[in-house]
Amino acid sequence: MPKATQKISQQILEAEIETPKFSEISSSAPRLKLSLRLMHGEEIALGPGKAELLAAIAETGSISAAGKSMNMSYRRAWMLVDVMNRCFKSPLVETAKGGSHGGGAWLTPFGKQVLAHYQAMDTAAKQVAKAYMGLFNQLMADKPPSE
Repeated sequence: MPKATQKISQQILEAEIETPKFSEISSSAPRLKLSLRLMHGEEIALGPGKAELLAAIAETGSISAAGKSMNMSYRRAWMLVDVMNRCFKSPLVETAKGGSHGGGAWLTPFGKQVLAHYQAMDTAAKQVAKAYMGLFNQLMADKPPSE
C-alpha cells in the first residue's frame, strides 16, 4: 500500500467519529447511505435484509416468526434462507419440521460466524465512509437540487 494511502487509512482509524443528533442535521447536509451486499455469482448471498432475517431467526427460533417481525411472508423468508444456504459452503440456517414436538429454525455455528463477519464488515465500512464525509461537506451545494 502506498505511504499516502497508509497515512490516510491510519488517520481514519484514529479519528473519533461523531454522529450528529437527528435534530442537528440540516436538510441540505450530505448524508451517507451505504448498503453492503455480498454477491455470489448473480445472487445476493448476504445483504442488510438477509442479515436482519438471520438475526431475527436467531432471536425467534422460527423462520415464520422472523418473517412476520419484518412484515415478510413465510414464503419470502424461506426463499431468502434457501438462497443463503445455497450460496455458502455450509447451511447458515437449519430447521426442524413441526408436529407434536414443534418445529423451529436456528442459525448453525457457521451461520453465526457468517452473520458476525458481515456485521463487523458493515460496521467497519460505515465507520470509514463516515470519516470521509467531512470532505464532502465543503463540496456540496447549499441546497439539494430538489428544493
